[in-house]
Amino acid sequence: MRPALLALGLLAPASAGAFELQFPVACVPGQNCHIQHLPDRDPGPERRDFACGTLTYDGHDGTDIALSSLSAMEAGVDVLAAADGVVRGARDGMPDIIVSDPAAPPLDGRDCGNGIAITHDGGWETQYCHLKLGSIAVKTGDRVRAGDRLGQIGLSGNTEFPHLHLTLRQDGQWVDPWSPEPDAACGPAESDLWAGDVKADPGGIITAGFADRVPEYAAVKAGDVPSPDKTAPGLVFWVYLFGTRADDVLHLDLTGPEGTVVQDSVTLERTQAQSFRAIGRKLRGDRWPSGSYVGTADLRRDGTLIDRFEARFSLP
Repeated sequence: MRPALLALGLLAPASAGAFELQFPVACVPGQNCHIQHLPDRDPGPERRDFACGTLTYDGHDGTDIALSSLSAMEAGVDVLAAADGVVRGARDGMPDIIVSDPAAPPLDGRDCGNGIAITHDGGWETQYCHLKLGSIAVKTGDRVRAGDRLGQIGLSGNTEFPHLHLTLRQDGQWVDPWSPEPDAACGPAESDLWAGDVKADPGGIITAGFADRVPEYAAVKAGDVPSPDKTAPGLVFWVYLFGTRADDVLHLDLTGPEGTVVQDSVTLERTQAQSFRAIGRKLRGDRWPSGSYVGTADLRRDGTLIDRFEARFSLP
């Protein structure tokens, strides 16, 4: 989510190759993390990311790199310096709690939560927000090199899910690292500021799994959904999604040792930042057949496959 402390304004001009960013999280997008939000390129009340998509929200000025669950956050995922520089400031001490929780403390202008700002040559600055309480590993005045550990992804400040919010600025104005030219037309960017081959998927499947009933959404987000056993009252295949749009089509298929258990296709009605869907069947005998079970999820947009996920488990 957008920290209120970040300076807003028109995108500053940037030359490709003049400044490069290393990926700032010790994860692999599409495997154990994903790009949840991109900067908003629309100057008005609408939203538009650099690729003409909707993977953003109005006024968002950074890149959100999200984890699959609270349990992944608790296990610890490092935030890394994106470039060589000097720590301009650092803040710790805010709890890891979603901002909508009644127990969350008032932000009082600390929307960034536990965070770090680093200055770089050429008037560049990076800011890292929502870090885990007690994880900050640097202090004001420290010199860091690209890849140095700064802290860990957390849930502090103005946020609803564990992620790093990274904002890039030059001379005080924010820059979109995915398409740094301020007047670039939306669509595939000619160049970006990432040192490696970093891809932002237009939406997709965060993770999937199995349960003995349709799980609570909170359990899915927490990464705390137990798998069914051989006498489970039901067999459910669930899927956790991000960046879906209205009219996307999700096909779910659950097969077992004796063939198809259940399958379904659904046309999504709303554009949503995150959501989950599930299919399942009740137990019709004494136990489920022994063997391997496979759940597959296909997400299509305008007839084109944008993501596919396969999950497996076995019953003795």
